[in-house]
Amino acid sequence: MFGRGTKKDSGLAAAIARLADAETVAFGRVGLAGSLLPETEAYQRVAAAIAEQPDEVREQLDRLLSASAPAGRVYAATLLERLDPAAGWAAWTALRDDPAELSTMTGCVMGATTVGEYAVERLAEA
Repeated sequence: MFGRGTKKDSGLAAAIARLADAETVAFGRVGLAGSLLPETEAYQRVAAAIAEQPDEVREQLDRLLSASAPAGRVYAATLLERLDPAAGWAAWTALRDDPAELSTMTGCVMGATTVGEYAVERLAEA
């Protein structure tokens, strides 16, 4: 369902598939060892693909928003915001009533929130 395409797209496809099943939202290194979570690596790969494959990335992000784990929806909206700020705003607006729970991690601090609470915070920052 997610990320099927040509050999050129295989890295993007794998990253999209990883985001679809993401359990934790983390945008940088975490823990005492400063490790990158697989989700974070996937996010970075998709972010890098925006410049080269914007249409393919957009299509995949739209799919993630409607059919992925809660953390995957947060990653998708964040990436969509980078690709198309107006579409990102619309995605966050649509997600603000989403009660699904997810984990977050910043540095050594792990947290928990809902997709809706995360969306409301993002909308307030804009």
